[in-house]
Amino acid sequence: MKKVYLILLIILAVIAVVIVTGALWVKGMYNDMITLEEETTTELAKVQSAYQRRADLIPNLVEVVKGYATHEKETLEGVVSARSKATSITLDADNIKAYQQAQGELSSALSRLLAVHEAYPDLKANENFRELQVQLEGTENRINEARNKYNLAVQQYNITIRRFPNNIFAGMFGFEKMDKFEAAAGAEKAPEVKF
Repeated sequence: MKKVYLILLIILAVIAVVIVTGALWVKGMYNDMITLEEETTTELAKVQSAYQRRADLIPNLVEVVKGYATHEKETLEGVVSARSKATSITLDADNIKAYQQAQGELSSALSRLLAVHEAYPDLKANENFRELQVQLEGTENRINEARNKYNLAVQQYNITIRRFPNNIFAGMFGFEKMDKFEAAAGAEKAPEVKF
């Protein structure tokens, strides 16, 4: 009888060790997915911050240009309208494509505004305009860098939740694949600047 109890106790101990080990493994996997998801959403927030910086610089640029290019009213209104549309969309993992489209429209309007300086030599020499143009160029570089870092974070996250056996638990815990920033349609062509 003692031998049966000893065997039963050993079997229960082995089962307990397997359950505890499995629970710790699932906990570690879950925590890794949470960490990657948070890192990815942090990178997305950095992208949004870079776009916000650009949106904040635009009114100053418009004001500087407005003094020189009074008959370029349509271009200025286009930039203001595109900025308004772009800032009305909140960036999150679910609406990247809509946000990216609005930002693309803003980039297009902004390129037309920056091209205005070619028609106005005094504007080209204006220190405020040059400084704002440099800041916008730097901001565009920041936006590109932030998007690239976000895409890398999304890649790492997506790989983790799609690999076996993580994919089983990712589905159970509600982790879903995230979208990356992609080039806007027609981005392979150089933008055409018209007035």
